[in-house]
Amino acid sequence: MLRATIDVFMAGKRVEVHEIAARLGVGRASMYRWFGSRDGLLGAAIARQLERMVALAGRRIDGAGGERLRDVLERVIRWLVEDGSLRTYFDNESTAALRLVTRSDGIVHPAAVAAVETLIEQAEAQGYEPPIERGVLAYALVRLWEAFLYNDAVAGFQGDVERLSQVQAALLRV
Repeated sequence: MLRATIDVFMAGKRVEVHEIAARLGVGRASMYRWFGSRDGLLGAAIARQLERMVALAGRRIDGAGGERLRDVLERVIRWLVEDGSLRTYFDNESTAALRLVTRSDGIVHPAAVAAVETLIEQAEAQGYEPPIERGVLAYALVRLWEAFLYNDAVAGFQGDVERLSQVQAALLRV
């Protein structure tokens, strides 16, 4: 179900629960029972894609410690900015998209924080000493992404990667 939703999303199409349910031969009510709403399904799909993106960046970046952490986060940020499906989603559903991606009690934001926290933990195992507690640092980094990448989405998708990279490196102290 998530794979089908991700496929629709990545194609830049609007996620329609009833269409995905029909294609999979699953009752729409079952999808709502499992995910709660269209936002629940879409949030789970975006969170899963973000987790995969972080894992892929982690496998592609060499190095160790804080420098590797910085480079992995940088790669993820660049992919987020380049992601045409995410841009289309923000262009077509800007207010709803911003809410879905940034809500602390939603699906996407906590998944992003958890993924970044795991990266920080891996960096610590390689000698990195974060300037603040791991969970707080992960939360702050994700909020930075949201501010620099999505905050002006209503006025058009932003992607101020260069300034974000500078602030992130300063926060990481690497």
